[in-house]
Amino acid sequence: MYIDLAVLIVLILIVVMFFKRFSSFVFFMAIIDIFLRILTFVKNNIGLPDVSALIGKYLPESIFGIINKYSEGTFNLILKWAFVILMIIFLSYIIKIFIHKKKI
Repeated sequence: MYIDLAVLIVLILIVVMFFKRFSSFVFFMAIIDIFLRILTFVKNNIGLPDVSALIGKYLPESIFGIINKYSEGTFNLILKWAFVILMIIFLSYIIKIFIHKKKI
């Protein structure tokens, strides 16, 4: 079903409507991807088969998993590169925050 894609799109729209900054969108996408990857790690390394099955059934592994599930061909490649560019921008934001961080 398209539940994971619909939820992701609705959440993106909410973030864009409320925060109205490109950096908020970038941070949101990174947060969602990191969260999904952590849940995938938990799914693969937890000893409870019911929890692993639940996570595996209802949650994708990452944003790339969503992109691969709902697109093919050239459009898939364009979406993947767009996401990689977003992650590069996220990394630059994190580096800038780290450099300008005041000493405690």
